[in-house]
Amino acid sequence: MPPRSRHLLRVLFFLLVALAGAAVSHGGVVEDAACAAANLTDAASLRPDRLTVLLSGYSERRLPLLRAIAGAYAAHPLVLAVVVLWCNPSTPDRVLLRGGGGFPPRVTVRRAASASLNSRFLPCPSDIRTAAVAVADDDVLPDAAALSFAFATWQQQPAAASGPLVGFFPRSHHLDLARGRWAYTAAEPGRYSMVLTKFMVLGTGVLYRYSCSPELAAARAVVDRERNCEDILMNFVAAEESGAGPVLVEAGSIRDWGDPRNDVNVGGAGEEGGAMKDVGLSATGGLGHWEKRGACITEFHRLLGRMPLRYSYGKVVEAAVGEQGLCSKGGRLVRCDQE
Repeated sequence: MPPRSRHLLRVLFFLLVALAGAAVSHGGVVEDAACAAANLTDAASLRPDRLTVLLSGYSERRLPLLRAIAGAYAAHPLVLAVVVLWCNPSTPDRVLLRGGGGFPPRVTVRRAASASLNSRFLPCPSDIRTAAVAVADDDVLPDAAALSFAFATWQQQPAAASGPLVGFFPRSHHLDLARGRWAYTAAEPGRYSMVLTKFMVLGTGVLYRYSCSPELAAARAVVDRERNCEDILMNFVAAEESGAGPVLVEAGSIRDWGDPRNDVNVGGAGEEGGAMKDVGLSATGGLGHWEKRGACITEFHRLLGRMPLRYSYGKVVEAAVGEQGLCSKGGRLVRCDQE
């Protein structure tokens, strides 16, 4: 090869390396494109009366369950669209799209550019045409009443587009003075400060803030490094945007196949649920899981230089049908409208 040609090849090689490095340092081409498109979206054009459901999937073992869950969401009258973000690049199309009958109508399947947990919050205007989204795991399904109530609760929040998160699964945090760091805990008696991405409703604008803010780039890198804590960072973002803690709701019922307390050998969905453990995208498991998430809170606080998480002290409960007053009947206190 002539010397001039070798020189041109070297220049081209180093140019490609530099461009690749620039793409990575700015969150990647896909992320940049999504943020640019979302920045041009007119918020007034987003439908306030419908909901987009964003489901994340990774394990091929969960595909039959994921298809069933996506179909159930798509059948809900308040759901405008269901988007499945598939984060396993090694899954062939014949398995993802056609194996076992494929996904039901009104469900869009998108392949993520990477297995990053940050991908589940990308603000993609081509898929999201509603003011609110429900971000959900691939092994959790609220019934129709629970989904409707969570969405109605979000709609009633002041400035809902940038308002607090609404969800069913609470967690909390506190300062461990002995160790000089933040601890991640189950919801404490009477208060909580986070809701999980098992299921949460939030404003589309909060997706943009999470994914596109340069200030959060280092925090998003922590999520990628740990393969965990994207829900904690989202709670940071939403609390800072709204100045309020999340809203816990209770209505209907929520099936959770991923809960390790599921029986493994009961047959049917219960057996499938038991098999769901340890096949998800995030790194979880044991006491180390709680330690890791406490470390994430501490690191996010350090990187941002402030602690935006806020405690909430109550929950919104679906109104009971009938009277709540108690009357003495037959020597017992019962509801007054009870015969």
